[in-house]
Amino acid sequence: MDAPRADATGADRDDYPFAVAGTAAALLDGAGTVVALTPAAEVLLGRRSADVCGRPVRELLADVGGWEALLSQRTGVPKRDEAPDPAGTTATGRGEQASDPPAGWEGRVTLRHGAGHDLEVGFGVLPLDPGRGDGTARFLVVGAPADALVRWRQDRALTRELFLQGRVGLALFDAGLRLLRTNTHLLPYTGVPVDLGGRRLGDFLRAEDADTIDAQLREVLRTGAPLIGFSTAVRTLADPLGGRELSFSAFRLLESDGRAMGVATVFTDVTDHQRARGRLELLYRATEALSGSLSVMRTVEDLAEVLAPALGDHAAVDLAETVLTGGEPPADGRHTLVLLRMAVAGAEAGVPRTGTAHVEPIDAPDGRDPGDLAGDGRGVLVTGLGRDAVPPGGAPEWTAAVPGAHSAMAAPLRARGVMFGRLLVWRTAHRPILDLDDLALLEEIAARAALAVDNARRYTKERRTAVGLQRSLLPPATCERPALEAAGAYLPADADSGVGGDWFDVIPLSSARVALVVGDVAGHGLHATAMMGRLRSAVRALADLDLEPEELLAHLDDLVLQVAAEAESEEPGNGDTGIPLPGGPAGATCLYAVYDPVARSCVMASAGHPPPAVVAPDGTVDWVDVSPGPPLGVGGWPFEAVERDLAPGSVLALYTDGLIERGEGDIDEGMRDLADRLIRAEVVERPLRHARHDIVADLPPGRLRDDVTLLLARTREVPASSTATWLLDADPAVVSDARHLVLEQLTRWDLDELGFTTELIASELVTNAIRYAGGPVRLRLIRTDALTCEVSDPSNTQPRMRRARTSEEGGRGLYLVAQLSRRWGSRYTREGKTVWSEQPLPLVLAGHSP
Repeated sequence: MDAPRADATGADRDDYPFAVAGTAAALLDGAGTVVALTPAAEVLLGRRSADVCGRPVRELLADVGGWEALLSQRTGVPKRDEAPDPAGTTATGRGEQASDPPAGWEGRVTLRHGAGHDLEVGFGVLPLDPGRGDGTARFLVVGAPADALVRWRQDRALTRELFLQGRVGLALFDAGLRLLRTNTHLLPYTGVPVDLGGRRLGDFLRAEDADTIDAQLREVLRTGAPLIGFSTAVRTLADPLGGRELSFSAFRLLESDGRAMGVATVFTDVTDHQRARGRLELLYRATEALSGSLSVMRTVEDLAEVLAPALGDHAAVDLAETVLTGGEPPADGRHTLVLLRMAVAGAEAGVPRTGTAHVEPIDAPDGRDPGDLAGDGRGVLVTGLGRDAVPPGGAPEWTAAVPGAHSAMAAPLRARGVMFGRLLVWRTAHRPILDLDDLALLEEIAARAALAVDNARRYTKERRTAVGLQRSLLPPATCERPALEAAGAYLPADADSGVGGDWFDVIPLSSARVALVVGDVAGHGLHATAMMGRLRSAVRALADLDLEPEELLAHLDDLVLQVAAEAESEEPGNGDTGIPLPGGPAGATCLYAVYDPVARSCVMASAGHPPPAVVAPDGTVDWVDVSPGPPLGVGGWPFEAVERDLAPGSVLALYTDGLIERGEGDIDEGMRDLADRLIRAEVVERPLRHARHDIVADLPPGRLRDDVTLLLARTREVPASSTATWLLDADPAVVSDARHLVLEQLTRWDLDELGFTTELIASELVTNAIRYAGGPVRLRLIRTDALTCEVSDPSNTQPRMRRARTSEEGGRGLYLVAQLSRRWGSRYTREGKTVWSEQPLPLVLAGHSP
């Protein structure tokens, strides 16, 4: 009879209660007299053997009158006038047996402990010679504390039920990690033997899986520390691609002497739970990757890195070729969709990184090709690759992209009824075959990815539009003029949209002069860009009038005031769509400078803009002392011009405040930093197209508080040998002299080819000046990449070309000038006006102009 054993002190032990070494037992004769006690029984009763032996056993009861109730626990109760005996027999006067005694029986009784208290005891009676009727039969009575006996029965019932149930796996290992005992439903998987007794895990599990589990169990044997909730993959040798995920808990079993007997393990199949959790984690990671960028390429690359190796060994993303440029594939489903492979991820010998695919339209899902995703929007799962079994209808072409793959699946990137591409996943080697749950997960990821790709595509389209607008509003980054070499750089604060309100411009003027413009519209985004475009167009239009810098800024200030007034008068939501249009401040700052390579001087005016820096040919940096004036849009304040002589080879640096106000200090510190940058970039010696990048190299877009614009201009000169000037009296007779002077000068310049046209242009312009303005008249020729002929007079009346009637003899002079010139015009000067005309040089000489 199994139960926890009581030691010599009566304490409970982890052994049988009736183990030989500590069994509490008494030997009774046929009359129920105690013949002998074991030492354990003495301890249990608290009585010495000498005090008990020879006395009836009934005297040990706490209630002597309960003897009959005790005997009623056995089978067959004696009559009241018969003397009961412990063996279940009735002793009559003749010693005859009244009934057949049981082979043995158990019961429970309350004894009187030697210390005087009651003791609940469970007992068992075993007849040693029940067949003898001469009264010499002996009976062995074994006892144990009742509570210990109850616990033992509970332990036994628990152990029995654990090995009978099949929801939780139970296995006992010996000290050598051989299986001793398991419950009947241990690992009901392919490849697990029916008889596991004496086997090791490595006999039927893959070596790496068995070694992982064995290592954990050995640690439990060595340290005695329990193992709780250890999860690992379990794959059998017969089915290495299947496998399950098991969660193990283990504890050490000890012998009675403290030696390790083995290990008991409890395990549960958490495959479905782990897979569900893994799918949720993968879905979360995929969603996180899809929300990390507005770039189509970056989005699909991040997604592919998530899919492999989490969902498959290899992954690829194919997109419609129109998506990359912001276009939308056709949604009618009747056109062939050309897909380009845009992202791959996985093992080294993986998916080809380039390639195209054509997804043909279909009429009905029932007749669709297994590789087609354009019909009903569902994914495709293909298994049995690389085996004799061929998938129904044949394997799609895309499945062959990964050699050695045993399964593959694809899901369409579809949003708003438009297919943008597809996701492809392959599994190889020993990973489990893809199933329908994996396909459902891929379809969910694809649905989210389609929205992200569509969003990125829309952003790409809008950004291309915005950047195209920005670039159309800005001049080329570098340019070469006879007057100077220029290079600009622009860094928007809004790196995502790539647009802002800063601008620069290099505008060719008459007489080889060049205007340099840098401006900064308040705010960012498309509104600032649109305002910048209006201001840049206005500046170019006003520059074409050859206005002085301060006068040009005054006109520009009026324009900004008009725009601000229009914005204030416009009612919110007054558009056709009823959607409020974005607005913002109309203020701006601007610096306008005009450089004359003949006079080697620069005249500039500022409307609230930082002063330009000048790097002399010797490398020193100083700042032009220009009066900033009010920003554009304030109104009512004049602007002041300042003139600065510039030596040939000097570098003029115009910029916006984003370059000197970056939250790192005050403006003076920013200007000193800019001076250091100009010196380090060696703008005097190096090409400006290279130096400009060094100056803004550590100003990455995306972390700027304001747009940054930089315009560098290295000055050149027109030498005195390339100009000729004559002062003429206001006498019609000097017109012929002017023609001879022009022809002689052209001969000295080897420009006889332009003699006829230039002679005619000079004659007409001088004649008009003498006739309508008086004298004196100044005639000047300038030779650069073009031949400029200009005539200055003291009149402020601008010439106007008109259409002469057939009967009129005059009125055709300016018309002839316009026809013979590449361009012509007039400008006001402090002394009057200047009318000028430009002609291109002959091709032979154009490349040798100063």
